[in-house]
Amino acid sequence: MISLISPSKAQLKIAENIRARRLSIELTQEGLAERSGVPLPTLRKFEQKGAISLESFLKILMVVGELEELINILKPSKPVFNSIDDVLKGTDGVSRQRGRKK
Repeated sequence: MISLISPSKAQLKIAENIRARRLSIELTQEGLAERSGVPLPTLRKFEQKGAISLESFLKILMVVGELEELINILKPSKPVFNSIDDVLKGTDGVSRQRGRKK
């Protein structure tokens, strides 16, 4: 699937959504920084520019109650079978998948 949004725009949109979530649960930036353990300047930079480390992002998500949702969204999808023939075809060719060596 082709995405029409750039990574930098996605970062800003995610930061905007997290800020809105923070405000909806009536947390100040200082309160979120204290509860999450993310330094206040890092949180401010995230809300302004969308830049943050993955660890800090996950800490923030944990406080605003969205960590489980992110984990569930990123679960691999299960194959969809339309008939018993699809099921039988799917079990015959079970193969291991590996990345290419460079």
